[in-house]
Amino acid sequence: MLKLKYLFNNEELAEMMLRNWAYDQESLHLFQYYRISSNAIYPFENGGKNQLLRFAPQTEKLKSNLLAELEFLSYLRERGYGVLEAVPSRKGSELVEAQTPWGTYYATVFKRVPGVRMDDATLDDQTVFRYGQALGELHRLSSDYSPVQSKRWTHSEVLEWIRRILEPFPEQMAARAETELLADYFAGVSATSGNYGLIHYDFELDNIFYDQTQDTVNVIDFDDAMYHWYAVDIEQALDSLLEAVATEEQAHKKGCFLKGYASRYDLPEDGPSLAACRRFADLYRYARILRSTAEQWEHEPEWLTILRSRLDSSLKVGSSRFGEKL
Repeated sequence: MLKLKYLFNNEELAEMMLRNWAYDQESLHLFQYYRISSNAIYPFENGGKNQLLRFAPQTEKLKSNLLAELEFLSYLRERGYGVLEAVPSRKGSELVEAQTPWGTYYATVFKRVPGVRMDDATLDDQTVFRYGQALGELHRLSSDYSPVQSKRWTHSEVLEWIRRILEPFPEQMAARAETELLADYFAGVSATSGNYGLIHYDFELDNIFYDQTQDTVNVIDFDDAMYHWYAVDIEQALDSLLEAVATEEQAHKKGCFLKGYASRYDLPEDGPSLAACRRFADLYRYARILRSTAEQWEHEPEWLTILRSRLDSSLKVGSSRFGEKL
């Protein structure tokens, strides 16, 4: 998540970034449908086709991670896996680094993927099976992947980043203890080519698009991808799925998902517990929210006050299991 000061709509900045690509001038009214969270996303059209401009401040991203994301997406597309397709800029680059009056920004443009977001789709057995199958296929391809140029960061590097984020907050003793507890736990877990690799990390329903007529799945938002145990992706996908279905259906839908996964890749028999995977996700989110909300200003707009309150509640929920034995 970006720092809160970067969540304000800035169409002048968006248009300045977009000028690095070809676009339809008359489509800029689509900027009104922007969204900002981990990145700013502004829709537009080029040749009448929907595309998405994604950008973020240089201070919020690691260039090596962005380049590694684009390389992995290219690898997946070459092997027939449905993912976002980056659009080269006017100068032929998929990643643009631009100086602006608001600072230096990284930007990329993607073609919009077909299908309906799975959180808006009917989660029948076939759809859930395809959801699991898409994750299994992703892990199968990841297990054979060796980056040529750039490499995404690892779970250990994420934990080190969390340590640095917590340094200015002496009162965050529980979060620091949780960081060390998880570091010690994962250090004792076997990492093999079969159970550990480059994962999506956010393989939730709102990042998966299903085209029922073509029976195809497309995956977006690899922005948080990292090297971790495949179990982390499985845990987060199941958590997203089970939240979306009725309690009495959860066991059956979980079975459909796991059958789909196993049709493409063996379910990991070793590796971290699902509870440990959830604790990592909670801690990482906690650190990102803490960093994002650290700055405060007088007379904040109402939407920001509401968001800050919601994020404060998330901090309390996310830290509720800090320190529990794994």
